[in-house]
Amino acid sequence: MGFAETFKALSDPVRREILIMLKKGSKTAGDIGQHFDMTGATISYHLSQLKKANLVFETRQKNFIIYELNASVFEEAMLWLAQFKGEKNDNRK
Repeated sequence: MGFAETFKALSDPVRREILIMLKKGSKTAGDIGQHFDMTGATISYHLSQLKKANLVFETRQKNFIIYELNASVFEEAMLWLAQFKGEKNDNRK
């Protein structure tokens, strides 16, 4: 996973909203699209960016593509970010 792709994908509010939706369970692109006032092509673009960043998985079920959250990428990013909290630099006055 590349953090650049992850943070780029997370920088867009629509993609963050899609991730919140997927936190509640798997959804098709059509289910996701119903919550937004945008074209199917735009939803597909956002989903492709989330896939590129490995933030979502897709699986085929008959004629549908099901999207689900990839929590392991979030865990890895949180572990990386956690290194910046904690002890304060005692050399500052």
